[in-house]
Amino acid sequence: MSQEFPSDITIQVGEATFNLHKLPLASRCDYIRKQVSGINGSRVTHIDLTGMPGGAAAFELVIKFCYGENFEITEDNVAMLRCAAEHLEMTDDSMGGNLAARTEAYLEAVALTSLAGAVTVLRRSEDLLPVSEEVDLVGRCVDAIAYIACNDSQFSMPMGSNTNGNAGMDVSSFKAIDDWLADELTSLRIDTFQRVLIAMKAKGFKGIALATLIMLYAQKSLRRLDTHGREKEKMDPRQEHEKRVVLETIVSLLPKEKNSLSVSFLSMLLRAALCLDTTLACRLDLEKRMAAQLGQAVLDDLLIPSSSPDAGTTFDVDAVQRILVGYLEHEAEAARLDYNTDDDFISTASPPPNDVGMVGRLLESYLAEIASDVDLPIDKFTGLAEMIPERARFNEDGMYRAIDIYLKAHPHLSEAGRKKVCRVMDCQKLSREACAHAAQNDRLPVQTVVQVLYHEQRRLREAPKHAPPPSGVSSFYGGESRAPSPPYRPAPTPSLQGRHARTVLDEVSRLQRENEELKMELLRMKMHMREPPAALPQPSGAPPPGRRPPPKKAAGGSGGFMNNVSKKLGRLNPFLRLDAVGTEPPKDRRRRRSIEW
Repeated sequence: MSQEFPSDITIQVGEATFNLHKLPLASRCDYIRKQVSGINGSRVTHIDLTGMPGGAAAFELVIKFCYGENFEITEDNVAMLRCAAEHLEMTDDSMGGNLAARTEAYLEAVALTSLAGAVTVLRRSEDLLPVSEEVDLVGRCVDAIAYIACNDSQFSMPMGSNTNGNAGMDVSSFKAIDDWLADELTSLRIDTFQRVLIAMKAKGFKGIALATLIMLYAQKSLRRLDTHGREKEKMDPRQEHEKRVVLETIVSLLPKEKNSLSVSFLSMLLRAALCLDTTLACRLDLEKRMAAQLGQAVLDDLLIPSSSPDAGTTFDVDAVQRILVGYLEHEAEAARLDYNTDDDFISTASPPPNDVGMVGRLLESYLAEIASDVDLPIDKFTGLAEMIPERARFNEDGMYRAIDIYLKAHPHLSEAGRKKVCRVMDCQKLSREACAHAAQNDRLPVQTVVQVLYHEQRRLREAPKHAPPPSGVSSFYGGESRAPSPPYRPAPTPSLQGRHARTVLDEVSRLQRENEELKMELLRMKMHMREPPAALPQPSGAPPPGRRPPPKKAAGGSGGFMNNVSKKLGRLNPFLRLDAVGTEPPKDRRRRRSIEW
Protein backbone atom coordinates (compact mmCIF):
# COMPACT_ATOMS: atom_id res chain seq x y z
CA MET A 1 0.00 0.00 0.00
CA SER A 2 2.85 2.38 0.75
CA GLN A 3 4.20 1.73 -2.71
CA GLU A 4 0.86 2.40 -4.42
CA PHE A 5 -0.10 5.36 -2.23
CA PRO A 6 2.47 7.65 -0.69
CA SER A 7 2.20 8.28 3.08
CA ASP A 8 0.27 11.36 4.09
CA ILE A 9 0.83 11.41 7.88
CA THR A 10 3.74 10.97 10.22
CA ILE A 11 3.17 9.69 13.76
CA GLN A 12 5.78 10.13 16.49
CA VAL A 13 5.76 7.63 19.43
CA GLY A 14 8.63 8.40 21.73
CA GLU A 15 11.78 8.23 19.65
CA ALA A 16 10.20 6.12 16.92
CA THR A 17 8.70 7.70 13.76
CA PHE A 18 6.09 6.00 11.56
CA ASN A 19 5.13 7.21 8.02
CA LEU A 20 1.56 6.02 7.56
CA HIS A 21 -1.76 6.69 5.84
CA LYS A 22 -4.71 8.49 7.35
CA LEU A 23 -7.48 6.30 5.92
CA PRO A 24 -6.74 2.89 7.55
CA LEU A 25 -5.83 4.54 10.85
CA ALA A 26 -8.85 6.84 10.99
CA SER A 27 -11.20 3.95 10.17
CA ARG A 28 -10.11 2.05 13.32
CA CYS A 29 -8.93 4.76 15.72
CA ASP A 30 -11.42 7.44 16.77
CA TYR A 31 -8.57 9.42 18.34
CA ILE A 32 -6.70 9.76 15.04
CA ARG A 33 -9.94 10.32 13.10
CA LYS A 34 -10.73 13.31 15.31
CA GLN A 35 -7.26 14.73 14.63
CA VAL A 36 -7.44 14.51 10.82
CA SER A 37 -11.15 15.34 10.30
CA GLY A 38 -12.75 18.75 10.13
CA ILE A 39 -11.98 21.88 8.18
CA ASN A 40 -8.25 21.82 8.89
CA GLY A 41 -7.93 18.02 8.98
CA SER A 42 -6.37 17.79 5.56
CA ARG A 43 -3.49 19.97 6.69
CA VAL A 44 -2.57 17.68 9.65
CA THR A 45 0.49 15.72 8.58
CA HIS A 46 2.12 15.01 12.00
CA ILE A 47 0.69 13.53 15.24
CA ASP A 48 2.68 13.03 18.43
CA LEU A 49 1.58 10.00 20.53
CA THR A 50 4.31 10.24 23.13
CA GLY A 51 3.04 8.76 26.41
CA MET A 52 0.97 6.09 24.72
CA PRO A 53 0.67 2.92 26.89
CA GLY A 54 3.09 0.31 25.67
CA GLY A 55 5.12 2.79 23.62
CA ALA A 56 6.36 2.01 20.13
CA ALA A 57 6.02 -1.76 20.59
CA ALA A 58 2.29 -1.46 21.27
CA PHE A 59 1.74 1.03 18.42
CA GLU A 60 3.49 -1.27 15.97
CA LEU A 61 0.94 -3.99 16.76
CA VAL A 62 -1.87 -1.43 16.44
CA ILE A 63 -0.60 -0.55 12.92
CA LYS A 64 -0.67 -4.23 11.93
CA PHE A 65 -4.23 -4.50 13.19
CA CYS A 66 -5.32 -1.38 11.32
CA TYR A 67 -3.69 -2.51 8.07
CA GLY A 68 -5.22 -5.99 8.35
CA GLU A 69 -2.01 -7.92 8.94
CA ASN A 70 -2.14 -11.06 11.05
CA PHE A 71 -0.45 -11.13 14.47
CA GLU A 72 -0.88 -13.21 17.61
CA ILE A 73 -2.39 -11.93 20.84
CA THR A 74 -0.56 -13.50 23.80
CA GLU A 75 -0.52 -13.20 27.57
CA ASP A 76 2.55 -10.99 27.29
CA ASN A 77 1.05 -8.40 24.90
CA VAL A 78 -2.67 -8.51 25.65
CA ALA A 79 -2.35 -5.97 28.48
CA MET A 80 -0.57 -3.33 26.41
CA LEU A 81 -2.92 -3.95 23.43
CA ARG A 82 -5.96 -3.44 25.66
CA CYS A 83 -4.52 -0.21 27.10
CA ALA A 84 -3.44 1.02 23.63
CA ALA A 85 -6.95 0.36 22.31
CA GLU A 86 -8.36 2.38 25.19
CA HIS A 87 -5.94 5.25 24.59
CA LEU A 88 -6.64 5.38 20.81
CA GLU A 89 -10.40 4.80 21.31
CA MET A 90 -10.44 1.64 19.20
CA THR A 91 -13.88 0.50 20.34
CA ASP A 92 -16.86 -1.05 18.58
CA ASP A 93 -18.45 2.38 18.23
CA SER A 94 -16.20 3.09 15.27
CA MET A 95 -16.16 -0.42 13.78
CA GLY A 96 -17.32 -3.85 14.91
CA GLY A 97 -14.69 -6.32 16.01
CA ASN A 98 -12.28 -3.61 16.92
CA LEU A 99 -9.10 -4.09 18.94
CA ALA A 100 -10.72 -3.44 22.34
CA ALA A 101 -13.30 -6.19 21.79
CA ARG A 102 -10.67 -8.59 20.50
CA THR A 103 -8.44 -8.16 23.55
CA GLU A 104 -11.36 -8.43 25.99
CA ALA A 105 -12.40 -11.71 24.41
CA TYR A 106 -8.88 -13.08 24.80
CA LEU A 107 -8.73 -12.01 28.45
CA GLU A 108 -12.00 -13.69 29.34
CA ALA A 109 -11.39 -16.87 27.37
CA VAL A 110 -7.66 -17.48 27.86
CA ALA A 111 -5.54 -15.17 29.99
CA LEU A 112 -7.64 -14.88 33.17
CA THR A 113 -8.63 -18.56 33.30
CA SER A 114 -5.23 -19.80 34.49
CA LEU A 115 -3.08 -18.70 37.40
CA ALA A 116 0.01 -18.30 35.22
CA GLY A 117 -1.88 -16.14 32.71
CA ALA A 118 -3.44 -13.94 35.38
CA VAL A 119 -0.11 -13.36 37.11
CA THR A 120 1.60 -12.56 33.81
CA VAL A 121 -1.07 -10.06 32.78
CA LEU A 122 -0.95 -8.46 36.23
CA ARG A 123 2.81 -7.97 36.05
CA ARG A 124 2.50 -6.35 32.59
CA SER A 125 -0.33 -4.14 33.84
CA GLU A 126 1.87 -2.56 36.48
CA ASP A 127 3.83 -0.79 33.73
CA LEU A 128 0.63 0.52 32.10
CA LEU A 129 -0.82 2.52 34.98
CA PRO A 130 -3.07 4.46 35.18
CA VAL A 131 -4.74 3.24 31.97
CA SER A 132 -4.73 -0.37 33.21
CA GLU A 133 -6.73 0.77 36.26
CA GLU A 134 -9.18 2.67 34.05
CA VAL A 135 -10.04 -0.49 32.13
CA ASP A 136 -10.14 -2.48 35.44
CA LEU A 137 -7.39 -4.76 34.24
CA VAL A 138 -5.52 -4.84 37.58
CA GLY A 139 -8.62 -5.53 39.63
CA ARG A 140 -9.76 -8.39 37.40
CA CYS A 141 -6.30 -9.99 37.51
CA VAL A 142 -6.20 -9.76 41.32
CA ASP A 143 -9.63 -11.38 41.65
CA ALA A 144 -8.67 -14.12 39.21
CA ILE A 145 -5.49 -14.96 41.13
CA ALA A 146 -7.29 -15.09 44.47
CA TYR A 147 -10.14 -17.20 43.09
CA ILE A 148 -7.90 -19.74 41.32
CA ALA A 149 -5.44 -20.03 44.22
CA CYS A 150 -8.20 -20.70 46.73
CA ASN A 151 -10.41 -23.00 44.65
CA ASP A 152 -8.08 -24.90 42.35
CA SER A 153 -7.31 -28.37 43.74
CA GLN A 154 -3.59 -28.07 43.13
CA PHE A 155 -3.44 -24.97 45.35
CA SER A 156 -5.77 -26.19 48.08
CA MET A 157 -2.89 -27.55 50.15
CA PRO A 158 -1.19 -24.96 52.38
CA MET A 159 1.92 -23.53 50.81
CA GLY A 160 5.18 -24.87 52.09
CA SER A 161 3.52 -28.03 53.49
CA ASN A 162 5.28 -31.37 53.20
CA THR A 163 2.10 -33.44 53.29
CA ASN A 164 0.15 -34.43 50.24
CA GLY A 165 -3.50 -33.50 50.55
CA ASN A 166 -4.50 -34.81 47.12
CA ALA A 167 -3.95 -38.43 46.18
CA GLY A 168 -3.19 -37.65 42.54
CA MET A 169 -0.77 -34.81 43.19
CA ASP A 170 2.92 -35.28 43.85
CA VAL A 171 4.51 -33.23 46.61
CA SER A 172 7.49 -32.31 44.44
CA SER A 173 5.22 -30.99 41.70
CA PHE A 174 3.30 -28.93 44.26
CA LYS A 175 6.56 -27.49 45.59
CA ALA A 176 7.52 -26.50 42.03
CA ILE A 177 4.18 -24.72 41.61
CA ASP A 178 4.60 -23.17 45.05
CA ASP A 179 8.07 -21.83 44.22
CA TRP A 180 6.91 -20.54 40.85
CA LEU A 181 3.93 -18.70 42.36
CA ALA A 182 6.07 -17.21 45.11
CA ASP A 183 8.67 -16.05 42.61
CA GLU A 184 6.04 -14.46 40.38
CA LEU A 185 4.12 -12.71 43.15
CA THR A 186 7.19 -11.44 44.94
CA SER A 187 8.22 -9.59 41.79
CA LEU A 188 5.09 -7.40 42.00
CA ARG A 189 5.05 -3.87 43.34
CA ILE A 190 4.21 -3.60 47.00
CA ASP A 191 0.80 -1.99 46.44
CA THR A 192 -0.17 -4.68 43.92
CA PHE A 193 1.19 -7.42 46.18
CA GLN A 194 -0.89 -6.00 49.02
CA ARG A 195 -4.05 -6.12 46.91
CA VAL A 196 -3.37 -9.74 45.92
CA LEU A 197 -2.85 -10.88 49.52
CA ILE A 198 -5.92 -9.05 50.79
CA ALA A 199 -8.02 -10.66 48.04
CA MET A 200 -6.58 -14.12 48.79
CA LYS A 201 -7.29 -13.69 52.49
CA ALA A 202 -10.85 -12.61 51.72
CA LYS A 203 -11.33 -15.75 49.61
CA GLY A 204 -10.29 -17.94 52.53
CA PHE A 205 -6.60 -18.50 51.87
CA LYS A 206 -4.86 -19.66 55.06
CA GLY A 207 -2.74 -17.16 56.95
CA ILE A 208 0.08 -19.65 57.44
CA ALA A 209 0.25 -20.13 53.67
CA LEU A 210 0.29 -16.37 53.13
CA ALA A 211 3.19 -16.12 55.58
CA THR A 212 5.40 -17.96 53.10
CA LEU A 213 4.73 -15.35 50.43
CA ILE A 214 5.28 -12.51 52.88
CA MET A 215 8.61 -13.90 54.07
CA LEU A 216 9.88 -14.36 50.53
CA TYR A 217 8.74 -10.89 49.52
CA ALA A 218 10.41 -9.31 52.55
CA GLN A 219 13.67 -11.15 51.97
CA LYS A 220 13.74 -10.09 48.33
CA SER A 221 12.84 -6.45 48.92
CA LEU A 222 15.10 -5.94 51.97
CA ARG A 223 18.04 -8.04 50.85
CA ARG A 224 20.48 -5.13 50.57
CA LEU A 225 19.59 -3.68 53.94
CA ASP A 226 22.20 -4.28 56.64
CA THR A 227 20.13 -5.16 59.69
CA HIS A 228 23.06 -6.54 61.72
CA GLY A 229 25.42 -3.58 61.39
CA ARG A 230 26.46 -1.52 64.35
CA GLU A 231 26.31 1.73 62.38
CA LYS A 232 23.56 2.84 60.07
CA GLU A 233 24.81 3.10 56.52
CA LYS A 234 23.94 6.13 54.48
CA MET A 235 21.20 5.47 51.97
CA ASP A 236 19.63 7.47 49.21
CA PRO A 237 16.59 9.27 50.72
CA ARG A 238 14.30 8.10 47.95
CA GLN A 239 15.42 4.50 48.27
CA GLU A 240 15.12 4.65 52.05
CA HIS A 241 11.56 5.96 51.75
CA GLU A 242 10.62 3.17 49.34
CA LYS A 243 12.00 0.50 51.65
CA ARG A 244 10.23 2.07 54.61
CA VAL A 245 6.88 1.94 52.78
CA VAL A 246 7.54 -1.67 51.79
CA LEU A 247 8.36 -2.70 55.36
CA GLU A 248 5.38 -0.95 56.93
CA THR A 249 3.09 -2.56 54.35
CA ILE A 250 4.57 -6.00 55.00
CA VAL A 251 4.01 -5.63 58.75
CA SER A 252 0.39 -4.66 58.15
CA LEU A 253 -0.07 -7.85 56.08
CA LEU A 254 1.34 -10.26 58.67
CA PRO A 255 -1.20 -12.96 59.60
CA LYS A 256 -2.72 -12.88 63.06
CA GLU A 257 -2.34 -16.62 63.64
CA LYS A 258 0.23 -17.47 66.30
CA ASN A 259 3.32 -19.41 65.18
CA SER A 260 2.61 -18.63 61.52
CA LEU A 261 5.94 -16.77 61.38
CA SER A 262 9.26 -17.65 62.98
CA VAL A 263 10.74 -15.48 65.71
CA SER A 264 13.90 -15.09 63.63
CA PHE A 265 11.91 -13.55 60.79
CA LEU A 266 10.12 -11.18 63.18
CA SER A 267 13.48 -10.20 64.68
CA MET A 268 14.81 -9.45 61.20
CA LEU A 269 11.81 -7.22 60.50
CA LEU A 270 12.29 -5.42 63.83
CA ARG A 271 15.95 -4.74 63.05
CA ALA A 272 14.94 -3.38 59.65
CA ALA A 273 12.21 -1.24 61.26
CA LEU A 274 14.72 0.31 63.65
CA CYS A 275 17.21 0.88 60.85
CA LEU A 276 14.64 2.51 58.54
CA ASP A 277 13.02 4.50 61.37
CA THR A 278 9.50 3.27 60.69
CA THR A 279 6.45 4.38 62.64
CA LEU A 280 6.14 3.56 66.32
CA ALA A 281 3.03 1.46 65.67
CA CYS A 282 5.00 -0.71 63.25
CA ARG A 283 7.77 -1.41 65.76
CA LEU A 284 5.38 -2.08 68.64
CA ASP A 285 3.43 -4.54 66.50
CA LEU A 286 6.59 -6.52 65.79
CA GLU A 287 7.61 -6.48 69.46
CA LYS A 288 4.16 -7.72 70.46
CA ARG A 289 4.39 -10.60 67.99
CA MET A 290 7.84 -11.55 69.27
CA ALA A 291 6.58 -11.46 72.86
CA ALA A 292 3.84 -13.98 72.04
CA GLN A 293 6.49 -16.44 70.77
CA LEU A 294 9.40 -15.59 73.08
CA GLY A 295 9.66 -19.21 74.23
CA GLN A 296 10.74 -20.18 70.69
CA ALA A 297 13.42 -17.51 70.39
CA VAL A 298 17.18 -18.01 70.49
CA LEU A 299 19.86 -15.64 71.67
CA ASP A 300 20.57 -14.16 68.23
CA ASP A 301 16.92 -13.12 67.92
CA LEU A 302 17.29 -10.77 70.90
CA LEU A 303 20.64 -9.26 69.93
CA ILE A 304 19.07 -6.26 68.21
CA PRO A 305 21.64 -3.56 67.43
CA SER A 306 20.90 -0.12 68.75
CA SER A 307 20.22 2.13 65.77
CA SER A 308 20.00 5.38 67.71
CA PRO A 309 23.32 7.18 68.25
CA ASP A 310 21.97 8.63 71.51
CA ALA A 311 21.29 5.19 73.02
CA GLY A 312 24.90 4.76 74.18
CA THR A 313 24.71 0.95 74.19
CA THR A 314 25.62 -1.64 71.60
CA PHE A 315 22.29 -3.45 71.76
CA ASP A 316 18.75 -2.17 72.12
CA VAL A 317 18.02 -3.26 75.69
CA ASP A 318 14.79 -1.23 75.86
CA ALA A 319 13.25 -3.24 73.02
CA VAL A 320 14.06 -6.51 74.81
CA GLN A 321 12.50 -5.15 78.01
CA ARG A 322 9.29 -4.31 76.16
CA ILE A 323 9.27 -7.79 74.60
CA LEU A 324 9.67 -9.38 78.03
CA VAL A 325 6.87 -7.23 79.46
CA GLY A 326 4.62 -8.31 76.60
CA TYR A 327 5.47 -11.96 77.23
CA LEU A 328 4.64 -11.68 80.93
CA GLU A 329 1.34 -9.96 80.15
CA HIS A 330 0.50 -12.61 77.58
CA GLU A 331 1.33 -15.37 80.06
CA ALA A 332 -0.77 -13.77 82.79
CA GLU A 333 -3.72 -13.42 80.40
CA ALA A 334 -3.37 -17.03 79.28
CA ALA A 335 -3.22 -18.21 82.89
CA ARG A 336 -6.33 -16.21 83.72
CA LEU A 337 -8.25 -17.73 80.82
CA ASP A 338 -7.10 -21.24 81.72
CA TYR A 339 -9.19 -21.26 84.89
CA ASN A 340 -12.87 -21.97 84.48
CA THR A 341 -15.62 -21.27 86.99
CA ASP A 342 -14.69 -24.33 89.07
CA ASP A 343 -11.03 -23.24 89.26
CA ASP A 344 -9.97 -26.32 87.35
CA PHE A 345 -6.82 -25.78 85.40
CA ILE A 346 -6.98 -26.30 81.65
CA SER A 347 -3.67 -26.20 79.84
CA THR A 348 -4.93 -25.66 76.30
CA ALA A 349 -4.26 -21.94 75.99
CA SER A 350 -1.34 -21.54 78.36
CA PRO A 351 2.30 -21.77 77.33
CA PRO A 352 4.04 -25.13 77.73
CA PRO A 353 5.22 -25.91 81.27
CA ASN A 354 8.89 -25.50 80.30
CA ASP A 355 8.24 -22.34 78.33
CA VAL A 356 8.84 -20.05 81.29
CA GLY A 357 12.05 -21.83 82.19
CA MET A 358 13.30 -21.53 78.62
CA VAL A 359 12.56 -17.81 78.64
CA GLY A 360 14.43 -17.42 81.93
CA ARG A 361 17.52 -19.17 80.58
CA LEU A 362 17.28 -17.15 77.39
CA LEU A 363 17.22 -13.85 79.28
CA GLU A 364 20.15 -14.94 81.47
CA SER A 365 22.15 -15.72 78.33
CA TYR A 366 21.17 -12.33 76.92
CA LEU A 367 22.35 -10.60 80.10
CA ALA A 368 25.67 -12.45 79.89
CA GLU A 369 26.04 -11.34 76.27
CA ILE A 370 25.36 -7.64 76.86
CA ALA A 371 27.23 -7.52 80.17
CA SER A 372 30.54 -7.04 78.38
CA ASP A 373 29.34 -3.69 76.99
CA VAL A 374 31.33 -1.07 78.88
CA ASP A 375 28.65 1.53 78.16
CA LEU A 376 25.81 -0.50 79.68
CA PRO A 377 24.58 1.33 82.81
CA ILE A 378 23.78 -0.49 86.04
CA ASP A 379 20.10 0.47 85.96
CA LYS A 380 19.50 -1.18 82.58
CA PHE A 381 21.34 -4.33 83.61
CA THR A 382 19.61 -4.72 86.96
CA GLY A 383 16.25 -3.56 85.57
CA LEU A 384 16.17 -6.34 83.00
CA ALA A 385 17.47 -8.91 85.49
CA GLU A 386 14.78 -8.06 88.04
CA MET A 387 12.07 -8.46 85.40
CA ILE A 388 12.84 -12.17 84.99
CA PRO A 389 10.10 -13.91 87.00
CA GLU A 390 11.10 -16.00 90.01
CA ARG A 391 9.43 -19.12 88.61
CA ALA A 392 11.68 -18.92 85.56
CA ARG A 393 14.89 -19.04 87.61
CA PHE A 394 15.39 -22.62 88.77
CA ASN A 395 19.01 -21.90 89.65
CA GLU A 396 21.14 -18.79 89.65
CA ASP A 397 24.21 -20.07 87.82
CA GLY A 398 23.32 -18.19 84.64
CA MET A 399 22.61 -14.99 86.56
CA TYR A 400 25.88 -15.33 88.48
CA ARG A 401 27.79 -15.76 85.22
CA ALA A 402 26.18 -12.58 83.81
CA ILE A 403 27.00 -10.66 87.00
CA ASP A 404 30.61 -11.81 86.99
CA ILE A 405 31.03 -10.76 83.34
CA TYR A 406 29.50 -7.36 84.11
CA LEU A 407 31.79 -6.82 87.09
CA LYS A 408 34.79 -7.85 85.02
CA ALA A 409 33.86 -5.39 82.23
CA HIS A 410 33.29 -2.59 84.79
CA PRO A 411 36.25 -2.83 87.19
CA HIS A 412 35.84 0.72 88.49
CA LEU A 413 32.44 0.19 90.09
CA SER A 414 32.06 1.35 93.65
CA GLU A 415 31.22 -1.02 96.49
CA ALA A 416 27.63 0.22 96.45
CA GLY A 417 27.41 -0.37 92.71
CA ARG A 418 28.72 -3.92 93.02
CA LYS A 419 26.25 -4.64 95.82
CA LYS A 420 23.41 -3.32 93.65
CA VAL A 421 24.43 -5.61 90.81
CA CYS A 422 24.76 -8.67 93.07
CA ARG A 423 21.42 -7.96 94.74
CA VAL A 424 19.56 -9.39 91.72
CA MET A 425 21.03 -12.85 92.46
CA ASP A 426 19.59 -15.33 94.95
CA CYS A 427 22.57 -17.01 96.60
CA GLN A 428 20.44 -19.88 97.86
CA LYS A 429 19.92 -21.16 94.30
CA LEU A 430 23.58 -21.37 93.32
CA SER A 431 24.94 -24.81 92.52
CA ARG A 432 27.89 -26.27 94.37
CA GLU A 433 30.22 -25.42 91.50
CA ALA A 434 28.97 -21.84 91.41
CA CYS A 435 29.43 -21.50 95.18
CA ALA A 436 32.99 -22.79 94.93
CA HIS A 437 33.70 -20.28 92.17
CA ALA A 438 32.07 -17.38 94.03
CA ALA A 439 34.04 -18.14 97.21
CA GLN A 440 37.29 -17.29 95.38
CA ASN A 441 35.91 -14.48 93.20
CA ASP A 442 37.55 -11.26 94.35
CA ARG A 443 35.23 -9.19 92.12
CA LEU A 444 32.23 -9.92 94.34
CA PRO A 445 31.57 -7.75 97.39
CA VAL A 446 32.38 -9.31 100.76
CA GLN A 447 28.73 -9.35 101.78
CA THR A 448 27.81 -11.51 98.80
CA VAL A 449 30.67 -13.93 99.45
CA VAL A 450 29.55 -14.31 103.07
CA GLN A 451 26.01 -15.05 101.96
CA VAL A 452 27.25 -17.67 99.53
CA LEU A 453 29.34 -19.39 102.20
CA TYR A 454 26.52 -19.25 104.71
CA HIS A 455 23.95 -20.85 102.41
CA GLU A 456 26.43 -23.50 101.27
CA GLN A 457 27.25 -24.38 104.89
CA ARG A 458 23.56 -24.62 105.76
CA ARG A 459 22.92 -26.82 102.76
CA LEU A 460 25.70 -29.18 103.82
CA ARG A 461 24.33 -29.28 107.36
CA GLU A 462 20.79 -30.07 106.20
CA ALA A 463 21.86 -32.66 103.64
CA PRO A 464 21.82 -36.36 104.67
CA LYS A 465 25.17 -37.68 105.83
CA HIS A 466 25.26 -40.48 103.28
CA ALA A 467 23.48 -38.67 100.43
CA PRO A 468 24.76 -39.67 96.97
CA PRO A 469 26.70 -37.02 95.09
CA PRO A 470 24.81 -34.94 92.52
CA SER A 471 24.76 -36.48 89.07
CA GLY A 472 26.39 -34.78 86.15
CA VAL A 473 28.79 -32.65 88.17
CA SER A 474 30.62 -30.38 85.77
CA SER A 475 32.03 -26.92 85.60
CA PHE A 476 29.24 -24.40 85.38
CA TYR A 477 31.50 -21.63 84.28
CA GLY A 478 33.09 -21.15 80.90
CA GLY A 479 36.46 -19.73 81.92
CA GLU A 480 35.85 -16.19 83.17
CA SER A 481 37.91 -17.02 86.26
CA ARG A 482 39.42 -20.22 87.62
CA ALA A 483 37.24 -22.41 89.80
CA PRO A 484 38.84 -23.90 92.95
CA SER A 485 40.41 -27.30 92.58
CA PRO A 486 39.97 -30.13 95.12
CA PRO A 487 42.59 -30.29 97.86
CA TYR A 488 43.91 -33.62 96.68
CA ARG A 489 43.45 -35.98 93.79
CA PRO A 490 42.30 -39.56 94.27
CA ALA A 491 44.28 -42.44 92.84
CA PRO A 492 43.70 -42.83 89.09
CA THR A 493 41.16 -45.45 88.16
CA PRO A 494 40.34 -46.96 84.77
CA SER A 495 36.96 -45.23 84.77
CA LEU A 496 36.93 -41.45 84.49
CA GLN A 497 33.40 -41.32 85.83
CA GLY A 498 34.35 -43.36 88.93
CA ARG A 499 37.34 -41.13 89.63
CA HIS A 500 35.12 -38.05 89.38
CA ALA A 501 32.50 -39.53 91.70
CA ARG A 502 35.14 -40.53 94.25
CA THR A 503 36.55 -37.01 94.21
CA VAL A 504 33.13 -35.63 95.04
CA LEU A 505 32.62 -38.19 97.84
CA ASP A 506 35.97 -37.31 99.38
CA GLU A 507 35.14 -33.62 99.17
CA VAL A 508 31.80 -34.19 100.91
CA SER A 509 33.44 -36.25 103.67
CA ARG A 510 36.10 -33.62 104.23
CA LEU A 511 33.49 -30.89 104.51
CA GLN A 512 31.46 -32.94 106.99
CA ARG A 513 34.55 -33.51 109.17
CA GLU A 514 35.33 -29.81 109.12
CA ASN A 515 31.71 -29.10 110.01
CA GLU A 516 31.94 -31.36 113.09
CA GLU A 517 35.21 -29.76 114.17
CA LEU A 518 33.67 -26.31 113.91
CA LYS A 519 30.76 -27.46 116.07
CA MET A 520 33.07 -28.74 118.81
CA GLU A 521 35.16 -25.60 118.72
CA LEU A 522 32.02 -23.53 119.09
CA LEU A 523 30.95 -25.69 122.06
CA ARG A 524 34.31 -25.17 123.78
CA MET A 525 34.01 -21.42 123.32
CA LYS A 526 30.53 -21.41 124.87
CA MET A 527 31.69 -23.44 127.85
CA HIS A 528 34.63 -21.11 128.32
CA MET A 529 32.32 -18.08 128.30
CA ARG A 530 30.22 -19.65 131.05
CA GLU A 531 33.14 -19.80 133.53
CA PRO A 532 33.17 -17.11 136.30
CA PRO A 533 35.55 -14.20 135.71
CA ALA A 534 37.49 -14.76 139.00
CA ALA A 535 38.46 -18.07 140.51
CA LEU A 536 37.15 -18.84 143.97
CA PRO A 537 39.73 -18.94 146.75
CA GLN A 538 40.96 -22.46 147.28
CA PRO A 539 42.95 -23.96 150.08
CA SER A 540 46.59 -24.65 149.57
CA GLY A 541 47.32 -27.83 147.80
CA ALA A 542 43.93 -27.86 146.10
CA PRO A 543 43.91 -29.14 142.50
CA PRO A 544 43.43 -26.65 139.68
CA PRO A 545 39.89 -26.09 138.41
CA GLY A 546 38.57 -28.62 135.98
CA ARG A 547 40.65 -31.49 137.34
CA ARG A 548 39.31 -34.23 139.60
CA PRO A 549 41.04 -34.21 143.01
CA PRO A 550 43.24 -37.22 143.70
CA PRO A 551 41.85 -39.81 146.06
CA LYS A 552 42.79 -39.28 149.65
CA LYS A 553 44.05 -41.94 151.95
CA ALA A 554 41.81 -43.04 154.84
CA ALA A 555 42.38 -40.94 157.95
CA GLY A 556 41.92 -41.66 161.55
CA GLY A 557 38.81 -39.52 161.82
CA SER A 558 35.55 -39.91 159.92
CA GLY A 559 35.33 -36.22 158.92
CA GLY A 560 37.48 -36.63 155.77
CA PHE A 561 35.48 -39.57 154.54
CA MET A 562 32.12 -37.78 154.99
CA ASN A 563 33.39 -34.65 153.25
CA ASN A 564 34.51 -36.71 150.29
CA VAL A 565 31.12 -38.44 150.01
CA SER A 566 29.31 -35.08 150.36
CA LYS A 567 31.29 -33.53 147.51
CA LYS A 568 30.55 -36.47 145.24
CA LEU A 569 26.83 -36.30 145.99
CA GLY A 570 26.87 -32.56 145.32
CA ARG A 571 28.27 -33.09 141.88
CA LEU A 572 25.49 -35.57 141.14
CA ASN A 573 22.73 -33.12 142.11
CA PRO A 574 20.52 -32.72 138.96
CA PHE A 575 19.04 -29.39 140.12
CA LEU A 576 22.36 -27.62 140.30
CA ARG A 577 23.07 -25.31 137.28
CA LEU A 578 26.24 -26.02 135.44
CA ASP A 579 27.36 -22.42 135.43
CA ALA A 580 26.97 -22.24 139.24
CA VAL A 581 29.86 -24.62 139.75
CA GLY A 582 33.36 -23.39 139.50
CA THR A 583 34.63 -26.53 137.87
CA GLU A 584 33.70 -28.07 134.48
CA PRO A 585 31.85 -31.36 134.33
CA PRO A 586 33.79 -34.46 133.49
CA LYS A 587 34.81 -34.57 129.88
CA ASP A 588 33.15 -37.71 128.75
CA ARG A 589 34.13 -38.38 125.13
CA ARG A 590 30.97 -40.27 124.39
CA ARG A 591 28.75 -37.46 125.66
CA ARG A 592 30.80 -34.83 123.82
CA ARG A 593 30.44 -36.62 120.52
CA SER A 594 26.71 -37.04 120.96
CA ILE A 595 26.07 -33.30 121.07
CA GLU A 596 24.28 -32.14 117.92
CA TRP A 597 23.54 -28.53 116.84
